[in-house]
Amino acid sequence: MTMKEILRILGTWKFWKEFIIMTVGMTIAAAAVNYFLIPSGLVVGSITGLSIVISRLMGVEVSVIIVIINAILLVLAWLLIGKEFGAKTVYTALILGPLVDMWEKIIPVAQLKANLEGYSELVGDSWFALLCFVLILSASQTILFHINASTGGLDILAKIVNKYLHIDIGTSVSIAGALICCTAFAVNPFNLVIIGLIGTWINGLALDYFTAGLNRRKRVCIISDEHERIRKFIIENLVRGCSLYEVKGGYSGDVRVEVQALLTKDEFAKLMAFMKENKIQSFVTAGNVSEVYGLWREKKMRS
Repeated sequence: MTMKEILRILGTWKFWKEFIIMTVGMTIAAAAVNYFLIPSGLVVGSITGLSIVISRLMGVEVSVIIVIINAILLVLAWLLIGKEFGAKTVYTALILGPLVDMWEKIIPVAQLKANLEGYSELVGDSWFALLCFVLILSASQTILFHINASTGGLDILAKIVNKYLHIDIGTSVSIAGALICCTAFAVNPFNLVIIGLIGTWINGLALDYFTAGLNRRKRVCIISDEHERIRKFIIENLVRGCSLYEVKGGYSGDVRVEVQALLTKDEFAKLMAFMKENKIQSFVTAGNVSEVYGLWREKKMRS
């Protein structure tokens, strides 16, 4: 990549928007690690969990081990997944360790235990700490996967499994995480390892749930005598494509035109508002679609 191409990318809004999203997402993930995972002593299926095991065995700082393992995995991401994913994950993976240290310097865990009522009991209860960590981490992972990035570590392995074996990303996270969880037998009691395995499974379920919600679209089918007005609104105002079908009523035998379109939730709301304001008589059905492939445009483009 030439310097000119790099400067062109740096000058786009897409780059800076995704940069902000990645930074915020990783800051949230780091908070979950520092305030719930490390104090609880749990080893959930993640590179952070593996780093905790190695830290206890070798006496090295967790943040240092995170950086080392992620550096190795980043090479795999670059070679096996793609340059864009690799480049984004280089950034997110390398800032996780420093962000964990940042949170500890800003608000130390010891300070929270001393001043925040109930915090010690929260992290002392393995199940509560697990639930808080998994839900926060899953939300962060979902946001990053949506822009073709990741939190690094385990997510890289999961993405490789997802790409080459075509397994759902949540299931991929669970499989890779379960293997890492088993390393905790070296430092943790049996019951904590089992809790970690359950947490890894919940992480996969939550990730699939959040991902489906983020990617959900509305498949809208509209039968109306004013189908041309509806078609124009979808194309010109919503900047989406649509399909037209001739349909014949089973009861009346009348031939009409059905308009079908895939819309986001906001676009669907705008379409329904338009039809209501203009008093367009119609028959509408709508259903959720979790996955869209092909010519769907994430970002609407105007000529």
